[in-house]
Amino acid sequence: MRRTLIKICGVTRVEDASRIAALDIDIIGLNFVPASPRRISVPCARELIAAIGGRTEIWGLFVNAARKDVEAVLSAIDLDVLQWHGDEPAEYCGDFLLPYVKAVRMQPQTDVAAIAKTYFDARALQLDSFVPGLAGGTGTRFDWAHWPRSSQLPLMLAGGLDAHNVAAAVRTLKPWAVDVSGGVEGPHKGLKDLQKCSQFVAAVRAVDQHGDPGGDLSGDQCE
Repeated sequence: MRRTLIKICGVTRVEDASRIAALDIDIIGLNFVPASPRRISVPCARELIAAIGGRTEIWGLFVNAARKDVEAVLSAIDLDVLQWHGDEPAEYCGDFLLPYVKAVRMQPQTDVAAIAKTYFDARALQLDSFVPGLAGGTGTRFDWAHWPRSSQLPLMLAGGLDAHNVAAAVRTLKPWAVDVSGGVEGPHKGLKDLQKCSQFVAAVRAVDQHGDPGGDLSGDQCE
């Protein structure tokens, strides 16, 4: 059975994390970007990780962060993977002795193959939507016609995913992983809706097990 990795990102509350970790997911993402509405403090992150108890991987998201700020987080908590969403060069991304994923903000002219060669030591590339002034969490999806037919690195799909469109995306694009944030939230960013999380996971696993499309690539985009 093919297994698509599922990452739920921007979790901010301990009670949400504990319930989400009980679902059939693989990764919880913590946002350490100061300006983000989904930012989590280091003390809260420490408590959240303890509540998860190793049931999922924990990834830390940063955008053009100073080395001292990344090191301060890493000295306080254990992260499994670093996720870079800014203009970080490959040497910087790989300089913290942890696996890393590099986010790519997709535009029609984006050369994913060239980026994969530059970030050759990344665990994966995350393909996300390009919105001027935003490094991620846009709630919109890019044109999936630009999804690469092949890649030397695993590819994670992000941007505008929710329970209504993720099954069709997984069935058609066959990403290594899917990454969702706003698509499993209510009206407040960072506060996850457990029912939406459960529906999202069920949609992905239905495709993994049966190839059930469960959605339409032209369906609604989450905001």
